Amino acid sequence: MNNGQADLDDTDRILLACLQSNARTALDRLAEATGLSAASVQRRLKRLRQAGVIEREIVVVDPIAVGQTMSFIVLVELERERLHELDAFRRKVRAEPQVQQTYYITGEADFALVCTARDMANFEELTHRLFFEDRNVRRFRTSVVMDRTKVGLEIPSGIVDPENAN
Repeated sequence: MNNGQADLDDTDRILLACLQSNARTALDRLAEATGLSAASVQRRLKRLRQAGVIEREIVVVDPIAVGQTMSFIVLVELERERLHELDAFRRKVRAEPQVQQTYYITGEADFALVCTARDMANFEELTHRLFFEDRNVRRFRTSVVMDRTKVGLEIPSGIVDPENAN
């Protein structure tokens, strides 16, 4: 790694693109996509995991299927931005299951949160826990998500079509 960036070759990038599309892609399919043996693919995946390039492998759940019918984007402005206060807010949002993503940002707000809720009453309960009961939250502004146009955490690997890379 140099400057925190991993040294990845095209084969690593193909593997990452394939796995980001479907983390359950079989080894033989990954081997076929890269032109490597299954054992070589396993070694590369182990190295990518150990290096922290692959942070974790997760399941993406349809929120409506589990009763989380609403999503919100919340911009949060803090009263004070001392390190211990920033860390306290970070700990609180990390521990909250209804907060899916949190970004420390520049601009008018200090944090941007992506949250989910069963309904407006459930979201109101969340706002009380996270914002109204926190003396360091100056204000927050909420936008209700009307449509989930694109949802994902995929990072471009530099490979356009991993299925036809070789």
